[in-house]
Amino acid sequence: MAATLSPSRGNSAAATRLRGTLRLALTAFITLLGLLFLTFMMGRLLPADPVVAVVGHEAPREVYERVYKELGLDRPVLVQFLSYVGNILRGDLGQSLTTSHPVALDLLMVFPATVELAMVAILAGTLIGVPLGIAAAANRGTWIDHVARIVGLAGHSVPIFWLGLMALFLFYAKLQWVGASGRVDVFYEGMVTPVTGFLLLDSAMAGEWEVFRSALSHIILPGTLLGYYSVAYISRMTRSFMLEQLSQEYVIAARAKGVSRQAVIWKHAFKNIRVQLLTVLALTFGGLLDGAVLIETVFGWPGLGQYLTRGLAESDMNVVMGAVLLIGVVFFTVNAATDRLYRILDPRTR
Repeated sequence: MAATLSPSRGNSAAATRLRGTLRLALTAFITLLGLLFLTFMMGRLLPADPVVAVVGHEAPREVYERVYKELGLDRPVLVQFLSYVGNILRGDLGQSLTTSHPVALDLLMVFPATVELAMVAILAGTLIGVPLGIAAAANRGTWIDHVARIVGLAGHSVPIFWLGLMALFLFYAKLQWVGASGRVDVFYEGMVTPVTGFLLLDSAMAGEWEVFRSALSHIILPGTLLGYYSVAYISRMTRSFMLEQLSQEYVIAARAKGVSRQAVIWKHAFKNIRVQLLTVLALTFGGLLDGAVLIETVFGWPGLGQYLTRGLAESDMNVVMGAVLLIGVVFFTVNAATDRLYRILDPRTR
C-alpha cells in the first residue's frame, strides 16, 4: 500500500511546489509592474523636461519637436508605459540620456560597487549591533541597556550626510587615516581588470596589493558609517529576540543546574535566535543596497545611489526607471530567499 501511495505523494508535493513557484512569479510580476507604473507616473508629473536635458535650453523649436517625437513623448502616457514594459520584457531598459550608454550596461557597471559597500556595511552593522543587543538584553534595565539604546538610536537619528562630512573632516582631512572620495586613488584607477566588479576581490585575485590597500582605505569609512546607520534596527531586534529566550523555562532550568551566565547567553539563548537574526540581517542588507544614496553622494562613491541621483538631477527617466526596477528586484529576491532560508533552517515553519 505504501509503495502505491508514494508516487501520488510525490506528484502532490511536486504540484504544490509548482503552484508555489507560479504564485511567487505572479506576485513578483504584479509588484514590479506596480512599482514601475508609480515611478513612471511620478516621472511624468515632475516639472523637469527630459527633452531639454537632451537638446539644451538654446535648441531651435524644430529640433525640440523632433527629439520630443523620437522619445515617444507625443503618445498617450499609458501607451508610453506599455511600450516601456514591452521593451523591458525583451531585455531593453533603454538608453541613458546622460551617459549615452544602455541603462542595462550602466547598471552592470555601478551595481557591484553598491553591493561591495553594502557588504562592508552589513559586516560593520552586525559586529556592532548584535553584541550591543545581546549586552542590552543580558543587562536589562541597567546602565548598559540604556547606553546600548543611545548608541543604536544615535546612529539612526543623526543625519547620515552630516555624519559622513564630519567623518571625512576628521579621519581624512585631519588624521589622514582613510582615502577620500571614490573607490580607489586616481593613480590606481584602471590598473585592475574587472572580473567580479568587486574591487577588493578583483585586486586581491590579481595580486595588486597596493590597489587593494587603496580600495580598503576608501571603503572602510563609508562602509562603517552605513553599517552604523543600521545598528539601531539590528541591536533592537537582537535585544527583543534575546529577552524572549532568556525568559524561557530552559534558561531558568540551566541556571538552576549551575550553568554559567555566559554559557546560558551564548550556548543556549543565542543559539536559538540565530535563524531569526539571519532573517533580520538579510532584510537589512537589502535595505542597505538602496539606502546608500546619501553616503555615495557624500563620498563620491560610483554606485547605484549616485547613478540614480544623477539620473534624477538630469531628468533621465530611463536611468530612474532602470535603477528603481533593479532595487525592486533586489528587495523581492532578498525577501523570497529569506523566507525560503527561514523554512529550511527552522523545521517548525514548514
